Amino acid sequence: MQLSYWEIKNWFTNVDYTIVGSGIVGLHTALALRERFPLAKILILEKGVLPQGASTKNAGFACFGSVSEILDDLKTHTEEEVIQLVQKRYAGLQLIRKNLGDAVLDLKPYGGYELFLKEDESFYNECVQKMPFINDILKPLFKTEVFSKEVDRFNFDNIFEYLIFNPFEAQIDTGNMMQALLRKAHENNILILNSQTVTSFQELNDNVEVVTNEISFKTNKLLFTTNGFAAQLTNNQVKPARAQVLITKPIPNLDIKGTFHLDKGYYYFRNINDRILFGGGRNLDFDGETTTSHDTTELIQNRLEELLKTVILPNINFEVEHRWSGTMGIGAHKKPIVEQLSNHVYCGVRMGGMGVAIGSLVGQELADLV
Repeated sequence: MQLSYWEIKNWFTNVDYTIVGSGIVGLHTALALRERFPLAKILILEKGVLPQGASTKNAGFACFGSVSEILDDLKTHTEEEVIQLVQKRYAGLQLIRKNLGDAVLDLKPYGGYELFLKEDESFYNECVQKMPFINDILKPLFKTEVFSKEVDRFNFDNIFEYLIFNPFEAQIDTGNMMQALLRKAHENNILILNSQTVTSFQELNDNVEVVTNEISFKTNKLLFTTNGFAAQLTNNQVKPARAQVLITKPIPNLDIKGTFHLDKGYYYFRNINDRILFGGGRNLDFDGETTTSHDTTELIQNRLEELLKTVILPNINFEVEHRWSGTMGIGAHKKPIVEQLSNHVYCGVRMGGMGVAIGSLVGQELADLV
């Protein structure tokens, strides 16, 4: 593409900071940089028409980990690491609420619930038994007990009578959140270019040459916030993880309110506008779901529908209106990678499926590195 003089002058000359990825982390990084450097030229490159990963494709959970997820994390992380993870997620949620406001986020503090299938009796017993221990380790952070047992009042089927309730979880509107962040970026004179895939970059003495599918230019600093697409940058410390989702048509008299987790958080659902939004199932095919493809698969979509019929909406007629998927970034460790890769190149990636919770904080930390 042959650029005009004006395009070169206004968009690609004297670029101070180029951020790759316009999701939650990328936009927060840009806004934090703007706060520190009021006169800097900040450019964001996004390969999609909208953020390509999971920022506009997630379920809109303001959550930080269910009992079963925390117990699962304790198998691969130390107790201190798990507490730090929860702390970071909760602090990130408070930061995004402070930055955008609850009204913009359409935050609904209905709380979160974890339910257990009848076939998972030993796992259910383990979670109930270890709930006091989890409450103890989280008490210094929340100043009260986080998890409690509640009788199922939603008429779910094929599950144990008690759900584990967490009053600190909430729902947000992901679309509202991202539109507000994009508006804030534009108001702060941050340039955003969509449909730009970075094909290569080369570090020079004083800056970095960036090549996209259409243009080539120089930038003083290059920051990657591409999360699930960051495998090459991190020597495979980050792997893509596809999350498949469906949403029903409106259901009359739907009496389900909250954010809900099932099977160590591998399944999750919520109400939204008289519908049920339901996602997950990656554990049915870990290898197949380690992909950046945004297709959906019969294996997982059929299981989601089956759980809707037999567990979530028993004896209720429903129709699926729409299906989609997003790309998360996961790894052997759940701590995000926020680091300087070389003199002028940085990255903030590996949200571990908790981008809504920690994306704002990771963006702030990445900007502070520069």
